[in-house]
Amino acid sequence: MSLLEIRDITKSFGGLTAVNDVSFDVAEGSIVGLIGPNGAGKTTTFNLITGNYRADRGSVTFAGRSLVGMKTHRIVKLGVARTFQNIRLFQQLSALENVLAGRHCRTGAGLLGAMLRLPGQVKEERAAIARALEELHFVGLQERSLELAKNLAYGDQRRLEIARALASDPKLVILDEPAGGMNEQETDQLVELIARIKARGITILLIEHDMSLVMRACEHIVVLEYGEKIAEGSPKAIQANPRVIEAYLGTEEV
Repeated sequence: MSLLEIRDITKSFGGLTAVNDVSFDVAEGSIVGLIGPNGAGKTTTFNLITGNYRADRGSVTFAGRSLVGMKTHRIVKLGVARTFQNIRLFQQLSALENVLAGRHCRTGAGLLGAMLRLPGQVKEERAAIARALEELHFVGLQERSLELAKNLAYGDQRRLEIARALASDPKLVILDEPAGGMNEQETDQLVELIARIKARGITILLIEHDMSLVMRACEHIVVLEYGEKIAEGSPKAIQANPRVIEAYLGTEEV
């Protein structure tokens, strides 16, 4: 069963067509990779899914609902969370506070409740903190919850972004180059973390340049080049696809 359906999406910026008639599905409970050389349209595709851009043509359907034209905060509330290619943490806030920011879409206490510290607001706040701590533990940052985000190592900041995304109760997590800047050990830990996210019943869509990670983590791969889909299939099929090898993977074995 498809959780996310992309049909013929097209997006142009001036005279440049960044994404051209791209279609693919993301099955519920799967890990799907979206790969391609720089400028292939991968991040633009992500932004079309998450509401940062609106498609010129085509449809984006999540759990049976159209996302086209929907505001980003509503898309998050439906169950779509993401990380970014360039880390977007609140650097002057603690790790815990960053994760709490991701939990905000699931809290309901209004301004009056917050100002008066009403019992319902206090209870909700405690529950949010408990959940944020659970997510920090899940990504291995429980002992660094009170440290400022800016003081965390690069790999830890990447994992903190994932914890913040998970705190929003997503059905789908979109990861934009999560291994960027990581060393080999951190990348191995990320592969294991992705598998554990899937084990929670969360679907994952992943952009990544690290082909070793993609081939180990993903069950299905979609390949873009110059804004168009040129191939999709299993990791084994993608590795053997001549057009993919020419466009992206090169001639050496991955």
